Amino acid sequence: MTPRLRLQPEAVGMGMTSQRVRDRLVERLRESGIRDETVLNAIRLVPRHLFVDEALATRAYEDTALPIGHSQTISQPWVVARMTEALLQGAPKKVLEIGTGSGYQAAVLAALGLEVYTVERIGDLLRQARKRLRQLGMNVRSKHDDGRIGWPEHAPYDGILVTAAAPALVNALIEQLAVGGHLIAPVGCSGSQSLVKLTKREDGSVQEETLAPVVFVPLLSGTLD
Repeated sequence: MTPRLRLQPEAVGMGMTSQRVRDRLVERLRESGIRDETVLNAIRLVPRHLFVDEALATRAYEDTALPIGHSQTISQPWVVARMTEALLQGAPKKVLEIGTGSGYQAAVLAALGLEVYTVERIGDLLRQARKRLRQLGMNVRSKHDDGRIGWPEHAPYDGILVTAAAPALVNALIEQLAVGGHLIAPVGCSGSQSLVKLTKREDGSVQEETLAPVVFVPLLSGTLD
């Protein structure tokens, strides 16, 4: 069952950008293969312009990644939509995001009515993301920590979404995934990455499916203030 959207247009500043611009983005995503209408509606409603620098706000509804500082990016809307769509196939209720970044992906997940936990290693980005999410009235639990270790205190998670690439899937995150849950992550080195969906079986083994070629920043260890 697909989660129900918890955002209303008036709650997210629909008037701050043209409805036509948002609708065009959604149409591009639909033409590019995104089929889940609930995900598309979340992309339409969540105000992406609030998650980028004001100087880039006019580009917020282009289907492209944009810089957010600290050598990080806000992901391309197609990638956000595809990862979210894949995650929802497991009908999750509680999800973990690794790499909060601007907070946009967490906002999309929260808009879908999911219980969201998110971990970010760069303190400045996390502070900005928290402020944006609070402004939107979104109850997202966040933590400043090394994303590679996840957030074991609240495990297991029905779904885990990783927004930075590692050469291989991180065992600590797989351990925190519930049986039947999906872990969606970019895997590979710079220049050769694939978006992978991992499903955890009852015996603890995993099934992997490659979804698409992607380009993400690297998943790094440690924390920065």
